[in-house]
Amino acid sequence: MDIDAMIAKGKAEMDSALEHLKGELNKIRTGKASPAMLTGLKVEYYGTPTALDQVANITAVDSKTISIQAWEKGMLGEIEKAIFQANMGLTPMNDGENVRITIPPLTEERRRDLVKQCKGLGEEAKVSLRSSRQKMMDFVKKEVKEGYPEDAGKKRETEIQDIVKVYAADIEKFLESKEKEVMTV
Repeated sequence: MDIDAMIAKGKAEMDSALEHLKGELNKIRTGKASPAMLTGLKVEYYGTPTALDQVANITAVDSKTISIQAWEKGMLGEIEKAIFQANMGLTPMNDGENVRITIPPLTEERRRDLVKQCKGLGEEAKVSLRSSRQKMMDFVKKEVKEGYPEDAGKKRETEIQDIVKVYAADIEKFLESKEKEVMTV
């Protein structure tokens, strides 16, 4: 493996960390109804844990209501049970046709807790970036010891650091956006 391949691999790891962060931030509820809030929720479907979006249609009716329309009426009870078990602070209402969830307004204290949670997720993503950076830097140093020109090695290290700065700025941008969204009443 050469340095370019290692840098490409590192970028792929950083992209993955960024995508993971986006997915986790989407799951954090902001007081607005969003089908993304239920991403990752599993429902018992004939004895098999199955993603909710594979057994039902999930839509945001308005800014405070999510509607879940099961493809099989018998699944309504299971969907309701899964939402209760997820302990998300949401109360599903089953009307026999759909499961509706009304999103309660967030308290100021809860908003602050959610911002802390977002920052924690951002820190995890940054740790992942630093880990990828360390792998790339170690690889460059090893290559320099094995005969790669030292000045070219220094340029590569600077290039790697610049890549990490771009990804770190993206993480900050996502966190800032989510914090603003959470704190907006």
